[in-house]
Amino acid sequence: MAQRDSDPMSRPAWHAVLGPLPPDATPQRKPVASAETLAGPTASPIAGWEQLVLQLSAGRAGLRTLLVVLDNTGALLSASDAVLYRTGAPIGVSQTEPGAMLQLSIGGRFEEDGSFHGTRWHSVAVEQDGEDPQWESTPSEPSLEDVDGLRTLVSEVIRRAG
Repeated sequence: MAQRDSDPMSRPAWHAVLGPLPPDATPQRKPVASAETLAGPTASPIAGWEQLVLQLSAGRAGLRTLLVVLDNTGALLSASDAVLYRTGAPIGVSQTEPGAMLQLSIGGRFEEDGSFHGTRWHSVAVEQDGEDPQWESTPSEPSLEDVDGLRTLVSEVIRRAG
C-alpha cells in the first residue's frame, strides 16, 4: 500500500500558501515573453517587463509556485502564491484508491494606488487511473491578512532576486 501524504504536520513549513520561504530559495528573473514575441511589432507594451518565479518542490506531496510581475520601471503589477498538495500513490503508479489533489492560491493585480484586485482559489480534484482529473474550483475574496501576507512575500521575492 502506498504511503499517504495527508498529514500536514509532515510537510515543510514553506509548503503552505503565504508560508515562510526556505532560507536558500532564490527566484529566477526572466522576461514575461519570449525573445521572438518581444522582437515583434506588438511587444512594446510589455518590453522590459519581468517575472520573478520561485518554484519549490515537495516531491510527490506537491509543490509551491510564487510569481511576481514587474513592469519596465520595476513597479509591481501582479503576484500570486499557489500551493498544490497531493495524496496517494506516485503519479504513473497503478492506484488501489484514488489520489486527491488540493490547490490553494491567492493572486491578482496591484494598482498604482496600492490597492489589490485578486482572488483566493480553493480547487480540488481526484485522480483516476488513466484519466485527467476533473477540478472543482471555488473563488473567494482575499482577506486583508491575505493581501498583507502576499505583499510581504512579494517584498521578500524581490529582495532575493537582487
